[in-house]
Amino acid sequence: MKKEKVVYRFYPYKGKVLAAKKEIPFEMKLISRLILDEICFNYNKGILEDKINESIKKGNKKEFASVREEYLHYIWE
Repeated sequence: MKKEKVVYRFYPYKGKVLAAKKEIPFEMKLISRLILDEICFNYNKGILEDKINESIKKGNKKEFASVREEYLHYIWE
């Protein structure tokens, strides 16, 4: 049996030069995601605190109870 041979030929590329993009390291992706998560958490918690304070000022017990249920997820620690 004859052995199969593979022959590679290289032709010069005549197109536009492409620059390779370097991938962002995992640590930077993780840190940026954690920071963004912390910012969103604090923002949403602040909005709920404002809603609770407004419902207390107005004396609206139904609104207070519904907002309180949402707020409990932010203070479970």
